[in-house]
Amino acid sequence: MIRDDSIYLDSEASPNIPEDSTSRPATAIKTGWLEKTPPQGSIIFQKRWITLDNEYLRYFQNDKDVYSKRMIPIYSIMRVMSVGTQKFEVVTHNRTFLFRAQSDYERNTWVSLLQKTIEEQYGVDRMTSDACGPIYIQGNLELRGIHSKLYMVVCEDKVILYKNTEEHKQGIGITSIQMNLGSVRETDKRAFDLTTPYRVFSFVAETEQMKQAWVEALQHAISSALSSDSVVAKIWSQDSNRLCADCNATHPDWASVNLCVVICSRCAGEHRRLGSSVSKVRSLKMDRNVWTEDLIKVFIMLGNERANLFWAANVPPSEALCPSSSDTDRRAFIFAKYRQGKYRWYHKLFGQQEALNKALCLNVQTDDILETLSLLFCGADVNCHTEHPEFPTPVSLATRYNQTLQVEILKQNQNTDFVDANILNDLRLSITHRGHLFKMASTTRPITERKSREGGKVFSLCTLKKGIFSYGNSRSSMPGRQLKVEEIVCLAINPPGTHGFEYTFEIYTEADRLYLFGENDPELVREWIMVIVKSILPRNARDLGRLDFQRIGRLNYKARLSQQSPGVGWFALVGSILHPRLPDHKEEEEDIDLCRLQELCEWGDAADTPLFLLRTLLIESQLKLNFLGWAQDIQQASGSWGNTLAQQQLTGTDIPIIVERCIDFITQFGLKSVGIYRKNGVSSKIANLLENFLVDARRIHLREEEHRVDDVAGTLKRFFRNVKEGVFTNQAAPAWLSTIEESQRISHYQSLLSSLPSVNKATLEALIGHLYCIQHFSNVNQMNQHNLAIVFGPTLFQTDGTDSSAGKVIEELIQHYIPIFEVNEEQLQKQLHEVNLIVEIQESFCDRNPTTSYSLLSPVSPPLQVDASMTAAALTSEVLEQHKIQPQEFDYWCSFEVNEVEETERPLHHRELMLPVLQSASTVVVKKNDAMETMLVYLASKLDISKYGMMKFRDERSLLSRGFQQRYVSITGTTFRIYKEVRVREGDDPPDYRPEKECPIKSLTVFQGIKKKLRPPTSWGMTVVCDSEEQDRRQYMCCDTQNEMREWLAIFMSIQVTTSCL
Repeated sequence: MIRDDSIYLDSEASPNIPEDSTSRPATAIKTGWLEKTPPQGSIIFQKRWITLDNEYLRYFQNDKDVYSKRMIPIYSIMRVMSVGTQKFEVVTHNRTFLFRAQSDYERNTWVSLLQKTIEEQYGVDRMTSDACGPIYIQGNLELRGIHSKLYMVVCEDKVILYKNTEEHKQGIGITSIQMNLGSVRETDKRAFDLTTPYRVFSFVAETEQMKQAWVEALQHAISSALSSDSVVAKIWSQDSNRLCADCNATHPDWASVNLCVVICSRCAGEHRRLGSSVSKVRSLKMDRNVWTEDLIKVFIMLGNERANLFWAANVPPSEALCPSSSDTDRRAFIFAKYRQGKYRWYHKLFGQQEALNKALCLNVQTDDILETLSLLFCGADVNCHTEHPEFPTPVSLATRYNQTLQVEILKQNQNTDFVDANILNDLRLSITHRGHLFKMASTTRPITERKSREGGKVFSLCTLKKGIFSYGNSRSSMPGRQLKVEEIVCLAINPPGTHGFEYTFEIYTEADRLYLFGENDPELVREWIMVIVKSILPRNARDLGRLDFQRIGRLNYKARLSQQSPGVGWFALVGSILHPRLPDHKEEEEDIDLCRLQELCEWGDAADTPLFLLRTLLIESQLKLNFLGWAQDIQQASGSWGNTLAQQQLTGTDIPIIVERCIDFITQFGLKSVGIYRKNGVSSKIANLLENFLVDARRIHLREEEHRVDDVAGTLKRFFRNVKEGVFTNQAAPAWLSTIEESQRISHYQSLLSSLPSVNKATLEALIGHLYCIQHFSNVNQMNQHNLAIVFGPTLFQTDGTDSSAGKVIEELIQHYIPIFEVNEEQLQKQLHEVNLIVEIQESFCDRNPTTSYSLLSPVSPPLQVDASMTAAALTSEVLEQHKIQPQEFDYWCSFEVNEVEETERPLHHRELMLPVLQSASTVVVKKNDAMETMLVYLASKLDISKYGMMKFRDERSLLSRGFQQRYVSITGTTFRIYKEVRVREGDDPPDYRPEKECPIKSLTVFQGIKKKLRPPTSWGMTVVCDSEEQDRRQYMCCDTQNEMREWLAIFMSIQVTTSCL
């Protein structure tokens, strides 16, 4: 048998794959059949389907396969040559591949195209084996179905499989998996599935922690693959932005938004090393929310060429970078260019602080943004005083003169460190301060009650000197207590008047103690807060002290995909914004808007309770007091903090979560509902749902089995009617309702739309887009543009409906949705296609074969949170929602406890608590219960809940005996009995003999199935597990038919719960 070192990954195309989906990664230059020899040198040729593109030469088992057996990177090919009749060789650094064509002409064509492709790639962005963009994670994984482990690399938008580490270094892979159509699902403690339309890849990691890291990396790659290229296209429309500003690499897709340069991925890595206070690195593809229209215009107007007139005015040719420069050279050049300013053009006012500030204030009134860039990075203060009382800062002055691009540059550099950190000394030990404060005795418990002015407070003399904070009774000669500043882990400022004094603050220490200080003089308290914060903050977090924080301190953290032990970071909470400073993960230092979090989870015990911010950071504290303070403030800051749109919990696109979730629910279940939005829901349910959304919208998940479409629609309408200032704002509403000539209305609406606050604008666009989709199905739901306008006109303008002008505005917004909101036609058609697809899927579920069965492994760890109160019904609902399965009428979905060792399973009663089950050695599976209908019919026919009959029986003590024995089994009342010798009476009366076994049914757990090694006599067995120590642990019983077994199970379940199991 001929061995082939390649690996065959068969695939099967799905009929539901969109025609425009990308299955193979690059456009093929040539494809066709060739024959090749195995690597062992056999003369036997094997027929393979070959494809050639700009990156790889690949060969497949056949022309239908999606995943290759081998792929040879073009950059690794040293030469291609003809050898004999119809043959040619592809020579790499470590191996020679021999191919044979059908003719010399075909062979020559392949050779010519390969040589041309190699020549085009030579010297242009010569890649390495990791040339797939940023690598999220890489390492060895077991692929089920393959005997040995594979080496897998997860890149920006794809996964590459290699046979081993050595071939990864050489760049010769097995295949690549494009992630734009992929999904990932955890299946076991160490296992997960990567599902594509063509194949399911089942991987097993070495540990549970490693599995979690792989899953998160794959999810990140899927998001990257699905990201839009619209920002890239706009910024690349400026020709100089097509080359990296630092090394001239082609097609850079990263940028430093405060330095105003477009850079490649390799240079972006070195920019991150500078820290976010020097260079704020953002992706053109992934960080879509960062790229506002004004920021894009800045990059188009400047371009790398003009930006480098400032940054790279004096670069010696010997120090310039090229695309192939080493990481060491790249690091040195970028540090010198941006951190030291070695090559920049120095402004003529350099070193004259007052003159620079005045020049900045004058320049922000113009459109010369390059001059602003040079002034800022030559020393002008971005927050200097303009000497204009009404416009005291450069930002407000630029806004006054409508210089939006100037505003963008100034805002991007608000926290930029313009001073070389190397020349700064650690000033903490030189900070001194002295004064009096009232102090309460320290405590090891949170201060949850208001303290009175006399409540144990002592007038103390406080001193901060040489890194020691001391306090003591001002009337006593005894030395006071001392705290080293490095022992202080957090400082929190209380709201005015909280504890008897007008101004108080709390200090938390490493000993997990809390100290409360206060005074009525705001300046005195403020001075103390500032000097203490300055003394505890390290150099890399010193800018946090300038913020108007309510809590500041250090916490342990883990970056998003890090597998390392937690690092120590500094955090400041300002309103709803959490500002992190992470010395070991500068790239993660993005301010976190807590109102825009999609999920906020808290778990753990009192001793070590971490707080997890989804897709951002895991932050934790070993100190209970410190954590409780942070947790309370973060939870409060992440909620709705007012009644306007902007004060609600928001999505990443500035839309209130309540609006997005209601729209999504109605799009999924209500598009064809007759009279949608016109019909009224149940008022009490609407009020309750709205109240729950306003308390914490993140925790509300709308489900078809729990919420009616009309109730959700009513909730959305009531929210818009009650929201403070409305969507159009009180100030702008009259302008929207004013009478304008028809020919000018679209431009009039566009002008008004652009002047709305960002949240109002995004919300209005989302709602009108939703109504546009609703009227698309007006032939079914009877809600055309006019009918929708009648409903939403008074609702959005918060009027009584007597004036038709409000409805007319809404009708025109729906009618002219495309031009007013500047909607891309192609994007709109795609959206409508998705909506139609949703409707088709809903209809297809209705026609689905009722015997179709799904078996889904229930996740038992985050993101599916299982607490002590979660029931089987709640877990079933959560899993079905995660997998987007809509149960149909007479579908009986439930959770099953599966014991793989015993080869048994049992359906869980819908009220059974899940935590004890999940803490056992069993697995939980969610699937349809095909036996439920039989059990229902049987229970409905029973006048009393009891059952008797002969069964084949075996217990644990008889495992070494010959097998199963006949026994008479009875269930009466709440007792389960087994009789060894039975003389059956006439009728159904139980026998009079003393039972061999007897126990209460409440102490039994009944499973379907018996493990095969016991050789049960029929396929319809049950394993009965007894919790009583006086009885045998397990007993095995077999029925003659499947229906008989289901009847016994129904009786067991109906007695074990207080109500019917169904």
